[in-house]
Amino acid sequence: MEGKWLIADRDLNEREGLKWLLKTSSIPVTNIGVASNYREFVVRFEQERPDVVLIELDMISKEDWSTFRDLIHIYNPVLLLTSAEGTFEKARLAIDMQALDLMIKPLAPTKVTSAFHKASRKLGTKNPADGILIPNTYKDISYEALFISQSSNSANFHIAAFQTESNGKIKSLHSFLKEFPFKGVQGIFAIDDMVVSLFKETGHHLTEQCQKAMRKWEEEFSDPLAIVVHKGNSAEMSLNQKYLQTRKMLDFTYYKGYRQVVEFEQSPEWIHIDPFLAPPEQRVWVDMLTNADLEKIKKWLYEEFLQLQEPFPDPGLVRIQLTSILAQVRRFMKTNNLDESQNYELEYRYIFNSILYDKVLYRTVQNFILFIQKLFIGAANSTRHKQDPIERGISFMETHFSNSSLRLEDVALYVDRNPSYFSHMINTKTGSSFTELLTAIRMKEAKRLLIETNKSINEISNLTGYQNSNYFSRMFKELTGTSPREFRMNKVKMFKSEKETD
Repeated sequence: MEGKWLIADRDLNEREGLKWLLKTSSIPVTNIGVASNYREFVVRFEQERPDVVLIELDMISKEDWSTFRDLIHIYNPVLLLTSAEGTFEKARLAIDMQALDLMIKPLAPTKVTSAFHKASRKLGTKNPADGILIPNTYKDISYEALFISQSSNSANFHIAAFQTESNGKIKSLHSFLKEFPFKGVQGIFAIDDMVVSLFKETGHHLTEQCQKAMRKWEEEFSDPLAIVVHKGNSAEMSLNQKYLQTRKMLDFTYYKGYRQVVEFEQSPEWIHIDPFLAPPEQRVWVDMLTNADLEKIKKWLYEEFLQLQEPFPDPGLVRIQLTSILAQVRRFMKTNNLDESQNYELEYRYIFNSILYDKVLYRTVQNFILFIQKLFIGAANSTRHKQDPIERGISFMETHFSNSSLRLEDVALYVDRNPSYFSHMINTKTGSSFTELLTAIRMKEAKRLLIETNKSINEISNLTGYQNSNYFSRMFKELTGTSPREFRMNKVKMFKSEKETD
C-alpha cells in the first residue's frame, strides 16, 4: 500500500540519506515529507497527516513530549524511531509509543531498509479502525485545536478532563462519556491518559453534570475517577492553552486523590520547596531509624506530606524529597545487612517505583511507612540472631587457628571492633589474653590429634598453627606438664589399662 511518509531528523545528511534510501527501495512511495526540527515536524504532520513517521527521538524536548505522544496516539501512524543514545530509557520510550522499530545511530543502510519494508508491510495490513483514538471532529472543533495553538473563536468553551487510575480503561471511559446525556457538550476527545470534553460556556451546570457522570461511572465500573473542570472564559486564551492548564490541574490529583470534581478558572501555580533533606533533618532521620521509632516517623511523614494546603508544591519536587528520605532508609538497610535479602530488595524497588509513578501521594506515604515497619522487624530479628562479638571472635579463632599468622587484628576486623578494645573485651569476659585464648584452642586440638590419630608431632604442629615443631613441643609441655610424645604415650597406657580393667 502506498502511503505518505514523513522523515524528521536534525542532521541534513541523515535526513537526505534516509529519504534517498526510501526512494531507491522497492517500496511504492511518492509522497515523502521531511522536517529538520520538532516545530517543523508538527506543521508538516498537521498538513500531511502521514501514514508512516520516522523521527529522531533526540529532537523532542521534555516540554514537547506530551504533545508528540498525543499526536501519535490520536492519528496512529506507523512509527519508526532513531536515536544516538542506545539506552534503556530510549528503549522504554519506544515501547511506550508502540514504535515498530528503534534504530540506534550510526544507521546501517541494511537495517534502515529492513525497517522501511517492515513499515510498508504494516501499512498494507493496517485496519483504519485500529486503535481507539480516532480523530473526531465536532463541527469546527478537532484534535488539532487542543494540541496546537490556533487563533480562532473555538476557545469559547469550558473543558472537563476525566481520568481513571488505570490508563487501560480509557477506551471504556470514552465510550461511556459519549453515551452519557450531557447538556451543552460540543465534543468528546479520547487521549492516551484521559478523555477531554468541551462544553458551551453558558449555563448547563457543568460541575453538577460531571458529578452525576462520576457516580454513574463508578456504579457501572467500580473504578475511581478524577475530574477537572476549567471554567475560565478569557477570550484571549486559546483552546490549546485551556487544555494545557487543565492537564496541569489534573496533577492536583496527586494531593487530592480520586472520586472528586475539581473546578478552577485560572492556571494553577506550584510553590517551590527544597527537595533535599537539610543536615539537621538527615540527623533526625538517622536517629529515628536507629531507634526504630516508627511512631515518630509516621508523625514526620504525615505532617510533611499529608497535611499540605494550597498552594501545593510541585509534585516533581515532592517525589525528589521522598527519594532523599529513601536514601536514608537505604543506608539503614545496608547497616543492618538487609540489602542482602532479595525480599527486602524487591520491596525497596517497589517503594522506589511508587515514589516515582504513583498517582496519589497518600498511597506512596502509606506504602513507605509499611516498608519501614518491615525493615524494623527484619533488623530486630537480625540483631537477635547475631552472636556476641566475643562469641563471634572465638568462633572465628576456632575455625582459623591452623593459620600460623592469625593475629588479634584479623579477628578484631572480623567482628568490626578496634583491636585494643576487642583485646580488652576478651580479657574482661574470659579472663585470658588473646594469645592465651588462641593457644588454649590450639592445644585442645593438639590433644585431640595426639589421642585420636597416628600423625607425627611435626604434622600436628603444622595442623595447629605452629611452623616450628620444637616451639610447639615446648609450649605444649609448659601448659600440660608433659611433652606431646609423653602425653600420647600416657593416654595410650591409660586406655589400655582401662580396657584391661573392663
